[in-house]
Amino acid sequence: NNWNPWTCSNWLASVLIMEADEARRVAAVTKILRTLDNFIDPYPRDGGCDEGPNYWGRAGASLFDNLELLYAATDGWIDVYAEPLVREIGRFIYRAHIAGDYYLNFADASAIVQPEALLVYRYGQRIEDAAMVSFGRWLAERQQMMETGILQGTGRVPPSLGRALPDLLVLADAFAQPGYAPLLRDVWLDEIEVMAARDLEGSSDGFYLAAKGGTNDESHNHNDIGNFVVYVDGKPGIVDAGVETYSAKTFGPNRYDIWTMQSAYHSLLPTVDGVQQQPGPQYAARAVSYAADGGRAALTLEIAAAYPPDAQIGSWQRTVALARGEGVDVRDRYQLIGPARTVTLSLLSPCRVVTDPPGRVEFHPAAFANDRVAGEGVFVYDAGQFRVTTETVPITDARMGPVWGDHLTRVVLTAENPAQQGEWSFGVRRL
Repeated sequence: NNWNPWTCSNWLASVLIMEADEARRVAAVTKILRTLDNFIDPYPRDGGCDEGPNYWGRAGASLFDNLELLYAATDGWIDVYAEPLVREIGRFIYRAHIAGDYYLNFADASAIVQPEALLVYRYGQRIEDAAMVSFGRWLAERQQMMETGILQGTGRVPPSLGRALPDLLVLADAFAQPGYAPLLRDVWLDEIEVMAARDLEGSSDGFYLAAKGGTNDESHNHNDIGNFVVYVDGKPGIVDAGVETYSAKTFGPNRYDIWTMQSAYHSLLPTVDGVQQQPGPQYAARAVSYAADGGRAALTLEIAAAYPPDAQIGSWQRTVALARGEGVDVRDRYQLIGPARTVTLSLLSPCRVVTDPPGRVEFHPAAFANDRVAGEGVFVYDAGQFRVTTETVPITDARMGPVWGDHLTRVVLTAENPAQQGEWSFGVRRL
């Protein structure tokens, strides 16, 4: 994962600058190349970063650091920018962009990301991707780099000196033309099985949907096969909480005791008599298909294999679809092996939530962290099938608080003694 190119980029810079012995220098660079191959070779061919877009900054972006050092040190002789995978890895950062500072945050990722603008710009130049170049320009403008400077433009810890120096050489050029955020209408990453769709290309107006399949053995994994998020007019409505500050527990045997990692806290993933999805490569989506056209984009997948036998799920086929200009539809067709006492589904939202009348959950705008405002919409369900309750999920964590404020609201749908097989339909529409 990201530790490979991140470490190699610092090692490579040190070797190229400091190692005077040619034989030792060549041996070290050769080992670095082989090490980077261990990062590149298994990387999804779609360029998708299953660690999330903030990790792209030390995964794909650190790969770029290495490639730039090698390009410069060999006077352009080592040049792999025409390789399709290198191009796709770069493009992920704007494919994962929702609106403003919001990005897809499946796995241990934050919904708020501020990519290093001029690195994005330089990467786009190298792979000759006009959309990525313009995205870098847009980021630089958004981060007010001409006013605040390269090192403080993101308002966070300054990036490495190895990035800041080449950034200085392109700063004026980056501001020579206005930039724009591509805001792609449709994205399908077929290896990591992530889709995203919006109503209008190039606009955050309207509905935005992202959903995922994949496995529960991904880097920085959450048990979230079948999860989805919904934004309206560029504002969050149904969200993925993301991750709290890392601790020993985060990467220990009790990782999945943490609520943010559990399927019960991801969008409408069923919990059957208390049994949730489990981690591991065998817990994966099956029969995944994707289709998109001018009116609709949809992901269909079988999520039963994400659950252990105790869940007694024979089949659970989910379709998540964006009907452009109308809203989001979710349809579940399920078959249980035995009778269940309860099946619960839930949603997380930063909105102010109203659950009356039955059959509707209204999401109203609400202010939260750093003067941001949540979106609005209405979630429609079958009141004859489900009882709805809400609970406040307090947020006291220093990493998550600046993203969602002091709480999220969890909407819990409970089906008591459900039929062993059936079909459930849900919708998200404008309020």
